[in-house]
Amino acid sequence: MQRTSLWLMLVVVLLGLLFLREPRLQRCEEIFLRWLLKNAQPRDTPPPLTIVEIGREPIPPKEGAEVDPMERFLQGAASANSPLEAALFLQAALEFKPAVVAFEPVLKWPEREKDQEQIFLDQAMRVPKLLLGAELTATPDPDAPVAEIPAFPQVTGKRGDLIEFSGIGRQPDEDVRLIGTLGFLNLPNETAADVHVPLLFQYRGEVIPSFALQAALLWLRVTPAEVKIDIGKYIRLPHSKIPIRSDGTAVINANAAKRARRFSLNELLLAAQQRQQGKASVHLDEMRDQIVLARMPANSLASPDVFAATIAAIQTNSFVRRVSWIFDCVMILVVAGASVPFRKFSRIDLMLWAIALSAGYCLIALGILSRWSIWLPGFLPLGALWIVVLFSLILPAPKKASRTMAVAASPPVP
Repeated sequence: MQRTSLWLMLVVVLLGLLFLREPRLQRCEEIFLRWLLKNAQPRDTPPPLTIVEIGREPIPPKEGAEVDPMERFLQGAASANSPLEAALFLQAALEFKPAVVAFEPVLKWPEREKDQEQIFLDQAMRVPKLLLGAELTATPDPDAPVAEIPAFPQVTGKRGDLIEFSGIGRQPDEDVRLIGTLGFLNLPNETAADVHVPLLFQYRGEVIPSFALQAALLWLRVTPAEVKIDIGKYIRLPHSKIPIRSDGTAVINANAAKRARRFSLNELLLAAQQRQQGKASVHLDEMRDQIVLARMPANSLASPDVFAATIAAIQTNSFVRRVSWIFDCVMILVVAGASVPFRKFSRIDLMLWAIALSAGYCLIALGILSRWSIWLPGFLPLGALWIVVLFSLILPAPKKASRTMAVAASPPVP
């Protein structure tokens, strides 16, 4: 039976090493990460970010009806705000003196609204720093001129995994672009957009920032020349460091934006009117020197609210960091070593211990993520634990060593 226990320990160690070396198996950890992020408590410190919902909500699709991708795109574009509405938003927001005003939707209006666009331009020229949403494309119009985009000069590491683009697909008109800075809203990997958000893109061989990173750079008053990037490791800003993967994405917590202030356009207009009348609001007065992000109302047709969460994560330096791989190796050895005493338990006790340890580990991982934004693996330690439980239930239990008792011989009968 001692040999059986050694074989079980060896199986646990080998399966754990296989899990660590196989990238496709490592992606299973993101399922556990999503559960942690969904249930983690946001930090108490609110980010210096205010979100204002502009535009109108699109008509939701009928239940059970499938929405064609092209129809979804057209409906999303149709719900965009008008130039007059955007101008009213800027006029109200400027009453509170924000440092950066960012438009998440692409401000592309039809020709019939050119007169209203001039009203928007008059207000936009008063904004200290204006960020405009745009979209890159890998198949640009061959007749379109090549757009020059400021890139990061201090970049090291391999760029092969960065999403590559060669042109701009959608952007505001030239009159609007001249008074603002473009930020790119592409979310190439839509399946993991709620966890992995791109911060870097590759544009014609150069590395450029995404919308969220560009907003943070404007707010921090940092130029691309002051940023040092090591692809696959970090983006070093003057006072912070952002961990990134080899594809230029960062792991973010969608709850980071829950502590940000949120207003509708009507609420902002009312607050600006009250401020002009001398009725100042303490909460809105805190918008000074903050980022004001204008986005579409939350709905199934709009893009997920990942840009606000990413901006808030950069401002509060609360990116999710995975624990070192040394922790994984230690957990494999601990579970493998525990396989020997586990086989001595009865089946009921073994199941109860496994359930208690699994629940306790999940609570510990949830607390560590909420407190320090450190992500502990879930599938590796819990999977190894339940493999030990499964083998312990299947394999025969070790027999207890029988004790030999010396019995004294009775004296001879005389």
